[in-house]
Amino acid sequence: MQSLKGQLTLRSILIGCIGCVIITTASMYTALKMGMLPWPILFAAIVSLFFLKVFGKTNLSEVNVTHTVMTSGAMVAGGLAFTIPGIWILGYPEDAVSWQQMLIVALAGVVLGLICTAYLRKHFIEEAHLEFPLGEATSQTLLAGNTGGATGVKLFSAMGLAGIYTLVRDWFGALPVMLLNWVQIPGVAFGIYNSPMLLAIGFIVGTGAVVAWFIGALIGNFGIIVGGTAAGLWTTELGTQICSSLGMGLMMGCGVAVVLKVLFPVAKSFAGMKRKKGTELVQPKGAPSPQADALTRFLAKKGLTAGIAASLIAAVALVLCFALHLGPFASIIIVIFAWITTAMSAQSVGQTGIDPMEIFGLIVLLIVAAFSGTPQVQLFFVAGVIAVACGLTGDIMNDFKAGHNLGTDPRGQWIAQLIGGLLGTGVAVAVLCVLVQAYGVGAFGLTETFVSTQATIVATMISGIPCLPAFIIGLVVGAVLYFFRLPSMMIGLGVYLPFFLSLTAFLGVVVKFVYHFIGKRKRAKMSKEAAEEHQRAADETGLVISSGVLGGESIAGVAIALIIIGQLLVAS
Repeated sequence: MQSLKGQLTLRSILIGCIGCVIITTASMYTALKMGMLPWPILFAAIVSLFFLKVFGKTNLSEVNVTHTVMTSGAMVAGGLAFTIPGIWILGYPEDAVSWQQMLIVALAGVVLGLICTAYLRKHFIEEAHLEFPLGEATSQTLLAGNTGGATGVKLFSAMGLAGIYTLVRDWFGALPVMLLNWVQIPGVAFGIYNSPMLLAIGFIVGTGAVVAWFIGALIGNFGIIVGGTAAGLWTTELGTQICSSLGMGLMMGCGVAVVLKVLFPVAKSFAGMKRKKGTELVQPKGAPSPQADALTRFLAKKGLTAGIAASLIAAVALVLCFALHLGPFASIIIVIFAWITTAMSAQSVGQTGIDPMEIFGLIVLLIVAAFSGTPQVQLFFVAGVIAVACGLTGDIMNDFKAGHNLGTDPRGQWIAQLIGGLLGTGVAVAVLCVLVQAYGVGAFGLTETFVSTQATIVATMISGIPCLPAFIIGLVVGAVLYFFRLPSMMIGLGVYLPFFLSLTAFLGVVVKFVYHFIGKRKRAKMSKEAAEEHQRAADETGLVISSGVLGGESIAGVAIALIIIGQLLVAS
């Protein structure tokens, strides 16, 4: 690992902050207008590499820090966009939520996300051996962009083709977004999502994980909804409610198990420490160090010990309680479940590249709604805080993965996330307020100017968990499966997500199988040495091209959003 010097530089912060403002603005608009939010990490990585090289000699770790600052605000914007507009969709007036309240929601989510990721990083990046396809693709892109050669040609060719394909589909509207959607199955969102990025995710992610994901989709859609309805056990509507509740329970159960496995030993180790000379921590002789990596050592040295972290979390709870009028119960639930849901977010992003942040926010919202009399507007604040924390977690875990591959010091990336998260908070809130002032609250909804798909889902489910028994069953089963090393998060994700997403990712695995099958037949005719070299080259080519395909759609999505924002500014 390289030293922090030469990575976290003044120019990396300045370039990152300028990019953060632009990308956060684009992300807020994209999330509201298109009902989706492409990861901006690859776009930011390439831009960072370009501008740092323009200003002189650089290194890939400085690039990593720069793009970490740039992308931090994007998921803060997503967390707000996927939850807060639900207030207006339910018919509440504009003044039902103030800009100050939105700012508090975002800041609380940023603080919780930063604290949680600081202590969860080592497990998910170094110990769990998760793929983090976006982080992997970013490191491959930076290596290719820095060295060029055949690898660079393959990656950027794939990136260019995928980008052009995305522009033709989304900007010119010449290609359908969904294929086979004419197949009508009651209760099942059947089809193939016309997305090179999702196919690439299926290719990059481990076959076993995606197969588990698809099995979950088959169980939920064709087992529970179609099968249960055909057997006369329930109606299609009730089957859909059971399916969504079971999926949420499975994911939550996995998150609980992750926290129990990861955080309890850390807390026990911290409890065994003795304090000496101010903030210096002394480890009891013979005890394992809970600060085994650079980031946690750095945070402890700077004063962010377990006690300080707990104090910050308590402060967040108090602010939520009094400033947002959430009450003690809801505030405590938020800070407790922030650990669980951020662990769920890290697991999901690490295995699939997907961060259903609004779903994690919705889970906590439903728990608060089920056991308290929290008003509807405040329930959206609950979902907003958790969604922002989970969005920030997914973003920085991708950054950490890229940094881990390239030897970047995680201290610099965590500080960069802090800077970008705080800046992005202000920008995201400002942009949302401007859009509300310009278009009015009636512009949010599935048939309106800003479709706000995720916020609409949150609004429709605010009455409570659709099927509490199914949720509880999923909770227990998810935790048990995790402790038996079975992919409960992936199964739960498949049960919950629309079927077309799961099917498209699975097709990526099919492409991978065909690719390896063809390569295996070619190697059968080679000598042992030639076959080993061919397999190494084929594996590298598959990863590089799929990373380029993934990056091409992501970059094109951000570029389209930037163009639209520019048009709006010119028109105004």
